Amino acid sequence: MTQQITVQIAETKRDKPDQSNLGFGRIFTDHMFMMNFTEGKGWHDARIVPYQPLTLDPSAMVFHYGQTVFEGMKAYLTEDGQIFLFRPEKNMERLNRSNDRLCIPQIDGDFVIEGLKKLIAVDREWIPTAEGTSLYIRPFIIATEPFLGVAPAKNYIFMIIMSPVGSYYKEGISPVKILVESEFVRAVKGGTGEAKTGGNYASSLKAQELATGKEYSQVLWLDGVEKKYIEEVGSMNVFFKINGEVVTPALNGSILHGVTRDSVIQLLKHWNIPVSERRISIDEIAQAHREGKLEEAFGTGTAAVISPIGEFFWGSEQLVLNGGKTGELSKRIYDTITGIQKGKLEDPFGWVTKVPVSESK
Repeated sequence: MTQQITVQIAETKRDKPDQSNLGFGRIFTDHMFMMNFTEGKGWHDARIVPYQPLTLDPSAMVFHYGQTVFEGMKAYLTEDGQIFLFRPEKNMERLNRSNDRLCIPQIDGDFVIEGLKKLIAVDREWIPTAEGTSLYIRPFIIATEPFLGVAPAKNYIFMIIMSPVGSYYKEGISPVKILVESEFVRAVKGGTGEAKTGGNYASSLKAQELATGKEYSQVLWLDGVEKKYIEEVGSMNVFFKINGEVVTPALNGSILHGVTRDSVIQLLKHWNIPVSERRISIDEIAQAHREGKLEEAFGTGTAAVISPIGEFFWGSEQLVLNGGKTGELSKRIYDTITGIQKGKLEDPFGWVTKVPVSESK
């Protein structure tokens, strides 16, 4: 892709938010990246413009058939003023995997990353510096063709918006409580479970609403066929430490290919800690807990990074882990990944992508 990226600077800049009360995903920066797709022309008109509402035809296909995909990424400001992205190429790979499943045209990941760097440079002052904060990045694609017909759209918009954020969970790095979902299902092999598309999350809302009503932070999804095998938590992949070994459900066609998940697996192998990807049942987890072998559990994802799990509630059984406290391994993984992301620790894996200082001025 050889097209140029035009930049239109907002005439009015908004006040920056209080970093001690950011929340997550409710405040947005001054600018956004956009480009359009037209059949026969491809992706074109790449531009950075002031953050603004969209105008879409009421018959735009995204409203009627849900043809949309998205990603979640973060940018970090280091103590010496550098801007880091964490494995952005993996997010672009996953976005194109989602695109393929939803019949959306492939994007040029390298070009998009360059556009993202320019966008971050323009809104550099929005990157928060307080402990535990970051700049959340949301790339997404929607079908815009005005047509009421079940077929892949011919027109799309790709966008990137950004939001300064604090912790995803109010608990922060403190353990969360998880409700094991036994009635509703999230996905099955052959469906859209491994695609990051809006419908997957809309269908999870009912179970999440019920869990929240019982004061649980998230639900743990079981497989959609037997309702027996563990898949993932609502917004995270999930890991268990059982008798010294770390286990996570294998990617099976209905589980999201988590970038943080992959990073954790690499990190554990680097530390020579036994780690396996396999099918694991909720019965096995409950039995390991009864036998005192379930040492820790934690979720992984871009939003929370690492979220220790202090309790599972399954049926009538309450499984409390590690006295409801953050486990040693969970804390070590969190400190290491966030240390690499913020430039405080060495990056032996080549995970960090720097936004050139010259672009940031």
